[in-house]
Amino acid sequence: MLQEDFFSHIESHYKFKQPFVAYRKPNSSSVRGMLQNDDSIHTVDDFTERGFIFSPFNSEENTIIFPSEICQIITSELSFSSEKEQNETALTDSETDNKNHVELVQKGIDAIKNSQLKKVVLSRVESVSISEDNPIHIFQSLLKKYTSAFTYIWYHPSVGLWLGATPETLLNLQGQRFKTMSLAGTQPYLDTTEVEWDAKNVDEQQVVTDFIEKELIPFTERLTATPAQTIKAGQLLHLQSQISGVLKSEKLQNVISTLHPTPAVCGLPKAEAKAFILSNENYNREFYTGFLGELNLKTSTTRNSNRRNVENNAYKSIKTTSDLYVNLRCMQIKEGNVLIYVGGGITNDSNPQLEWEETVNKTQTMKSVLY
Repeated sequence: MLQEDFFSHIESHYKFKQPFVAYRKPNSSSVRGMLQNDDSIHTVDDFTERGFIFSPFNSEENTIIFPSEICQIITSELSFSSEKEQNETALTDSETDNKNHVELVQKGIDAIKNSQLKKVVLSRVESVSISEDNPIHIFQSLLKKYTSAFTYIWYHPSVGLWLGATPETLLNLQGQRFKTMSLAGTQPYLDTTEVEWDAKNVDEQQVVTDFIEKELIPFTERLTATPAQTIKAGQLLHLQSQISGVLKSEKLQNVISTLHPTPAVCGLPKAEAKAFILSNENYNREFYTGFLGELNLKTSTTRNSNRRNVENNAYKSIKTTSDLYVNLRCMQIKEGNVLIYVGGGITNDSNPQLEWEETVNKTQTMKSVLY
């Protein structure tokens, strides 16, 4: 499908208040859309379903699915060039937002010192007025600007409109082979990835890696993790380890419930951190720090062979794949405003004012496509 036709399709679906998702995987030139043919809300029962899922932070709430069997699937190759990312000066936010978040972080630090908590991820939401009233244009800006992220626009008239450009994979599963990552630590990108990391960020990232390895071992036949390395996401740097292996014949639902929410978006121990977040953040994260992506879709792969095309057909195989991403660097458009969600990992060594500044830096990923 031509690029212009692709965006016309999703814009028309949005205009007529029909559910849809459009997305591009990291470092891909192809954009894909799933357009639901009615406005019903479909939910996941046991993660054996097929389609595109959108799951909230609170795993006790329903995961929404656009079932592939009732969706029109459209794809297109993107031809516009990516925009060069500019170093941006963090915008100054209100003193009230600053005060509230600093107090929340201090409360988290105190809880870590006085309880079983080792880490808790605390966040805030910031409301921004926008001059751009077409979310499809905002999605196009995200596509141009963040080519290495999972970039999406998701809409359901009964749920809302979300967009994002997330750097974090929750789970990639092809057959029984899986990949995931631990992502933690943040500092601004200043024209180089050759940077030093302080003990707080290094320890935070290692805690996430250790947790994922420990939790996945019972479900795996083989598991490996790479040493942490610096990666660039927008105008931020993070520490990342790649974790991969082969799953036993376990239900996907068990693996997902083990991973979500990860320590990178919740904390440790998970139950205590989640309870602290729900009791103290004083707002509903909704789908921020949830996860989204393709669930149990059938993909065809062909071996690379020099034989004739007729013979190549024998080398094709069909695999069931799931490609899920943590919903970071995201925004919700609601009642004419953009709600931008940002947070950071709090440990015993955290500095409340520096944690505030980290959230201000993170808002730039979304703010940069609004003006």
